[in-house]
Amino acid sequence: MTVLVFGASSQIGHFLLPRLLASDESVLALSRQPRSVQAGVTWLQGTLPDRVPAVPPLSAIVSFGPLQKLADWLAQASLPDAPRVIATSSMSAETKRDSSVPAERALARQLRDGEAALAAACEWHGCAWTVLRPTLVYGAGLDKSLSPIARRAMRLRLFPLPSGRGLRQPVHADDIAQAVLAALECPAAAGRILPIGGGERLRSGEMFARVRRSLPCATVPLPLPGWLLRLGQRALPPLRGPLSRLDSDLVADNGELQRLLGIHPRPFRPEAAMWQPPR
Repeated sequence: MTVLVFGASSQIGHFLLPRLLASDESVLALSRQPRSVQAGVTWLQGTLPDRVPAVPPLSAIVSFGPLQKLADWLAQASLPDAPRVIATSSMSAETKRDSSVPAERALARQLRDGEAALAAACEWHGCAWTVLRPTLVYGAGLDKSLSPIARRAMRLRLFPLPSGRGLRQPVHADDIAQAVLAALECPAAAGRILPIGGGERLRSGEMFARVRRSLPCATVPLPLPGWLLRLGQRALPPLRGPLSRLDSDLVADNGELQRLLGIHPRPFRPEAAMWQPPR
C-alpha cells in the first residue's frame, strides 16, 4: 500500500507517520519546505493544489490541510486506482455556524463547502472518502490554541484563567491519527463525516486549570471574571468570538466514531512535553 500524506508535518501528521511506518506502509509526504531524510518516508516538495509532483498509483490519500485545495487537486489528478481518501475538517463547521462574528460564520461555511467539494471530487474518481471533524486538538505543541497559552505562561510566569461554564472536549492528535488508520480499514466509514472529540468533557475553566497544573514551572494564576471578559469582547474585536463561546458547549458526539472505528479517545491529562513543538 502506498499512502500519500498532505500535512505530514502537522500535529496529527507527527503521530500518523510513525504509525503508518509501523504498519509497513510505503509513505509519500508532501511539504512546502525541504525535509531531512526520514527512514521509510519519501518527502515530496510542493503545495496544494497546483504544485504537487507526479505520484505513483496510490492506495490511500490522507490530508490534514484545507479541504477545498485538496478537492481542487483531486479534480485534476490522475488516480487510476481510486485510492481511499481520509481528510480532517473541524467541528468549527458547526460550532461557528451561528457565530456573532462574520469571519467565523464565513469560516464555518468555508469548511462545509470544502467538505462538499471533497465528496464531489472523490465520487467523480470513484474514491471512498471519510472526513473527521476534530474538536480542540492538542498533544504535539503545534496547535494554535492551548500551546501558545502554555508557552506564554511559562515565559511570563503568569497564567490567565478565564471564567467559563461551557464544556470542552480536547482531543489528542494521536487519537485522530489512530482514527485515520482505522478509517482506512473500515468500508462502513465511507461517505461519512465523523465528529471526534476527546474522551472527557470538562468545563472550559477546568481545562485551562489543567493546562496550568501541567506546566513544569510555577505560574501566578490570574482569574478573569465574567464582567472583564464581556468588556474584552467590546474592546478587542479579534477576541469577540472566542470570549463569547466560553459559556457555550463545544463538544462532539463520539458515538459513530466508536461504533464504526472502535476508537475511544483518551481523557484530557496534559503533560508539560505536550506544549513544546518537536525538535
